[in-house]
Amino acid sequence: MNDSYLTSIIKQFEYYKSLGDKTFNQLSFDELQKEFAQDSNSISIIVKHIVGNMLSRWTNFLTEDGEKPWRQRDAEFEDTYTTKEELLSNWNTGWNCLFDAIKPLREDDLEQIIYIRNQGHTVTEAINRQLAHYAYHIGQIVFLGKLLQEENWRSLSIPKGNSSKYNDEKFSKEKAKRHFTDDL
Repeated sequence: MNDSYLTSIIKQFEYYKSLGDKTFNQLSFDELQKEFAQDSNSISIIVKHIVGNMLSRWTNFLTEDGEKPWRQRDAEFEDTYTTKEELLSNWNTGWNCLFDAIKPLREDDLEQIIYIRNQGHTVTEAINRQLAHYAYHIGQIVFLGKLLQEENWRSLSIPKGNSSKYNDEKFSKEKAKRHFTDDL
């Protein structure tokens, strides 16, 4: 079961990364920096926060507290990216840190206790916590991207009005155990 968990969780993280990637591909750097209201977060700021969180949480994941003394969380909410390439490079650095930490995990690691701000979590709990956190913020990124692109937005899931077509395609295949991202 736990081998299944590790395989599934890696695919889930890959899926959420892909949603961000597909959103960034549709947007200019100016759009990534757009704030819709005073004190709101642009996509650029959300990315900076996710990356800061990833680097803190996943660096030496099994041996150090997930809130590193070098992390400057408040600075994550200041947009300092100067190019889209810089933003994407940092995005990928954060994800690489995450995947480098979780891909080597084995089933017997899952019940190990790790700490985030001195709060103990099993490895499984910590992974689930971070998956939910990233999904929350990537949902924000996708929503803002959709607002920015309006009618030019290319859907990242089942486009409106296409549910029946999508379901017909899925039900035309034989029943089999597979991850939902295998067909993406």
